[in-house]
Amino acid sequence: MSDMKDVVAVGLDLKASTLVSAYSQGVFPWPCEDLPLLWHCPMKRGVLLFENFHYSKRLRQYVKKAPWHYTVNRAFDRVIELCQDRGLENTWITPEMKNAYRELHRLGHTHSVEVWHGEELVGGLYGVDIAGYFAGESMFHREDNASKAAVLCTIGLLKKSGRTWMDIQMLTPHMEKMGATEITKKRFLSLLERSKDAQKLGSGLKPFTAEDLVNQKFSYDYFETFIEYESSLATKA
Repeated sequence: MSDMKDVVAVGLDLKASTLVSAYSQGVFPWPCEDLPLLWHCPMKRGVLLFENFHYSKRLRQYVKKAPWHYTVNRAFDRVIELCQDRGLENTWITPEMKNAYRELHRLGHTHSVEVWHGEELVGGLYGVDIAGYFAGESMFHREDNASKAAVLCTIGLLKKSGRTWMDIQMLTPHMEKMGATEITKKRFLSLLERSKDAQKLGSGLKPFTAEDLVNQKFSYDYFETFIEYESSLATKA
């Protein structure tokens, strides 16, 4: 995944208490084949600062017209399974990792966003919401742009709750097109401390457990309002 200088611990377990402590310090596990469990806090961290967020007019029009609806935490187990089925994550979404994140979900620390076409799950993502920040872990799509739609939905929900950024851990071309960037470890930990402070003050609301989301289906229009789309910031189609 990354240079060994990004590794801050080796071994440990995947108990919920261990994961909560790790994420609260900006550390996440990343298994590597034939090695003990590695825990990372990268020197260069991928983040999406919402002040820099943008997306193309073409993507906006595509998602707006798509016959999809969205849910939160409706199919967490299925989302993580489909993320593993992508193939790219087979080396790190191990059975042990899946069980660990399922337990965190049971405890209210991990969440999924689902994209549906009728009764078929066509896209989604899951991540960890601890210490006042959300860390996206993985996503999948079975229809074009469905994973991007899940990202847009997640951003909308986070912004609605007053969040100003999200952790993506590693910068990818897909997220870079939306304005994500790499920042130093020092700056990331500073962002994390501010998020912790906001949560203590009560301004770090829970974006995935609001009453208006529970057992609800919603459309793109629901979260578009909170994305605050600006056509002047849209990337060229």
